[in-house]
Amino acid sequence: MSTMAVPDVAVAPVDEGFWNRTRKVGAVLLALGVLAAVLFGALATDRQARFTLSETEGGGALAINGTLGAILFGLVTAATGVALLTRAPRRWFALLLGVGLGAFVLSFLCWQVSAAPEGRNFMPLVNMVRGTFILALPLIFGALAGVLCERSGVVNVAIEGQLLMGAFSGALFGSLSGSVWVGLVAAAIGGAFISLLLAVFAIRFLVDQVVIGIVLNLLAVGITGFLYERLMQTDAERYNSAPRFGTWEIPLLSDIPLIGPALFRANIFLYLGLLLVLVIHVGLFRTRWGLRTRSVGEHPTAADTLGVKVLRLRYRNVLLAGVVAGIGGASYTLALYSFTKNMIGGKGFIALAALIFGRWSPTGALLAALFFGFADQLGTYLGAIGSSIPSQFLAMLPYLATMLAVAGLVGKVRAPAASGKPYAKG
Repeated sequence: MSTMAVPDVAVAPVDEGFWNRTRKVGAVLLALGVLAAVLFGALATDRQARFTLSETEGGGALAINGTLGAILFGLVTAATGVALLTRAPRRWFALLLGVGLGAFVLSFLCWQVSAAPEGRNFMPLVNMVRGTFILALPLIFGALAGVLCERSGVVNVAIEGQLLMGAFSGALFGSLSGSVWVGLVAAAIGGAFISLLLAVFAIRFLVDQVVIGIVLNLLAVGITGFLYERLMQTDAERYNSAPRFGTWEIPLLSDIPLIGPALFRANIFLYLGLLLVLVIHVGLFRTRWGLRTRSVGEHPTAADTLGVKVLRLRYRNVLLAGVVAGIGGASYTLALYSFTKNMIGGKGFIALAALIFGRWSPTGALLAALFFGFADQLGTYLGAIGSSIPSQFLAMLPYLATMLAVAGLVGKVRAPAASGKPYAKG
């Protein structure tokens, strides 16, 4: 096959003006740093803020004077802002942004932990890490479901319904059978059922994908709510008492300080979620299936011309996404809680935000889900130590983090070109 050389073409740089994205983020970090150093430093106390490496107050700990820590980390945040304002190299943007935000959070925590009542002025880091992963689990599964769909050219707004149907099916059939494995399979089928409806209406009948996604979310809420009232509420012992997956401990790895107890003494859903991130990432970017999936999501007409069965591949990937999301829903009812009406509580939409924040990448979606999970866990921790911040604001933390991340931190991102665009073979 002959190749054609493409000559190098000089492209003039685009003048973004003084207030480009890097400088805007730098200005925000500078303002946050000054706020942290002044306000958090004034509100913190001279007691030590202790960050223990265990699940309790005892054991090794990282400790710092509350006032000193709040001011010091605030100045670090401001310094990263100054670096971005003075045109730090582009390759340093992500690093400086991460350091700046991390330092701001640490400044805030120095204030909160040092000001907590005596006996509660410590943060158990093992519990924080474990809680972050547990709360991020449905977001990880939901975001992966979104990646599979949108990389194939189908917008998946129905993640909420897929998670909810998976949670309900896992609870119901796990209770009836007395088997967690039957419940897990039922959860996968429940999520796939919502995905099947999405695929049929979006791919076969070319219905607007955002609209049908919202309708399917409402359908899932209606079906599960009705059956919950008719079955589970009247006889919870029979219909809503599913067995739970136990903790699986990995020898040696579970003894690693901090990370070991949080990651390697967990239930099957954590291991499965992390494995799926790896498998889907490798599949998307290292296999023929992944190449075809991405081509269908970018230019289905060209893919069809080259012999790719566009509609068949979209059906297959949308159904697979439903299976993944359904298993994510089961992480609620087969590991943590009994089923309740609308128990997902908007996590499907946060998973959609994690998908965007992660730039339609499995690994990016994982990191975004952990970011939102940490915000959720932080709200729980602050409530437990009696923080002076109103509980209503603490409950808003994961949603506030979602809005800030998608609106301010992502910058310009490009979804797959054919995402949301129906394809009718001519």
